[in-house]
This record gives sequence, structure tokens and C-alpha cells, in this order.
Amino acid sequence: MPIVNGTSFIYTVQQGDTLYSIATSIGGTVPLLVEANAIYPPVTDPYLIYPGQLLVTSTPGNRQVNHIVSNGETLNQISRRYATSVDLIQGINHQVENPDLIYPNQVLQVPALIYVIEHGDTLNTIAYRFGVSLSTLLEANRQRPGISPDVIYPGYQLIIPLPTSNNIAVFQPLPGTVVQEGQMLEGIARAFEGTILYQIVDQNGQLVKRETAIQTSAGAPAYGTFSTAIAFDLQPTAEAGELWVYTRSPRDGSMQDLVQIRIGL
Repeated sequence: MPIVNGTSFIYTVQQGDTLYSIATSIGGTVPLLVEANAIYPPVTDPYLIYPGQLLVTSTPGNRQVNHIVSNGETLNQISRRYATSVDLIQGINHQVENPDLIYPNQVLQVPALIYVIEHGDTLNTIAYRFGVSLSTLLEANRQRPGISPDVIYPGYQLIIPLPTSNNIAVFQPLPGTVVQEGQMLEGIARAFEGTILYQIVDQNGQLVKRETAIQTSAGAPAYGTFSTAIAFDLQPTAEAGELWVYTRSPRDGSMQDLVQIRIGL
């Protein structure tokens, strides 16, 4: 599956910008910007961009998606774009001390991945594969050239929000990927005494991994990181399933903050 394996930046075009100036200041190349954002006929005239358009550019590096704050943008607007919460965005970005105070050109990591569209893809099939709604996909890619519910172009780099709750984001494994024993489960969470849980269930209802506790690097009210090697208790009986990451209430043991990730097995 063609998920961008590098560092991606999401940038709002400003007055006076050119593709060359964007590539020079942020990264990537002009040809890659053109392909990744469908800046070509019949979408638009070649190399033509407008202030307010949202562009994606990717560079070699660790897999991470960064949103570059534009003039007048708020953390609330950014969190809505990526179908998550202000608290979680702030938890990922420790440099943000006041959620009401962010700055133009500030770089914020966001819970998302970048998917390169292939021949035969549709937005509906992509949404199903990654466990998000079509409206979530369209909101994340709002103001981008070359995006519509009906027509998408091979090579286009689509922003896909990761499944999150108010207190948990999982960065690895990515939705839609095949999970094997020993693969790392990584993310960020805000949990009572820093304890979260995970399990894996296949499409036949088999508990491939029974509920298992993970300790994060910090307890609530802070967000802490977590990382553990995935282990199986039983062999999968299907080729697909779900990874669940969640907490339980210290009062009644009920499941809370559930993040469900569609995976292959």
C-alpha cells in the first residue's frame, strides 16, 4: 500500500508564493509538488496556485505529518481538519503551552498519514480501507487543488486522519497495514496512572491478542508516549481484524477512549 514513508508538510499558499519558493523553503521539488497536488490540466493550468490553497509536500525522513500554521488559523480549526481534539494536538506538540496561542509558520505534528493514490482507487474505497468516513477525508483535504468526491488522480497525495480519541493516538501500526508479531505499537496517551490497554481481534471474532496493559511515559493530566512489541496469544483465523487501544475507568472498569484500527493479519 503506497503510504508515504517520509516527512510530509501541509502548507497553505500565501500571496506571492510560487511552487519553486515553496519547494525551496519547505522541501521537496517542483515536479513532486505538481504531481502530489494535481497542479496540471484538467485540474488547473500548469504550475498555477492560489493563496488559500492547501498543498502537501514530502521529503525523506521519519514518517511524520506536519501542519504549518497559516495566518489566522486556530488550534480548534486544525483539530477539526484532522478529526481530533485540541487536547490531543497540544499533547503531541509539547511546545504549545497555550492552546489559544499559536503562530503563523509554526510547525505542528498532526495525527495523519499521507496516501499516494493508485489506479482504480476511489475515495470511498480509501475511506473504508483506513476506517474513516468520506466526510472526514474531504474535510482533511479541504481547499486542496485536485480533490473532489468523484474524480481523483494517480500520484495525488491524500491526507488521511488517523483514528484517535480525545486521549489516545496510535502512530504505529498504521491503519490498513499488515500486523505481525514483534511489530511495534507506538503512540501517545493521557491515562490514569499512565496505564493503557490493547487487544487484537480478527474478523471471525478470535482474540488474537488478549487484553494487555502498556505503561506510558507519564500519567494524567500529562500525555505520555508508549511503545511495545506486539505479541499474539493465538494465531489469526482471518486475514484482517482490528487493533483496539483504550483505557478502563478506575471507578467501574468500563472501556474508555477506544481507538479502533483496521489491520491485516
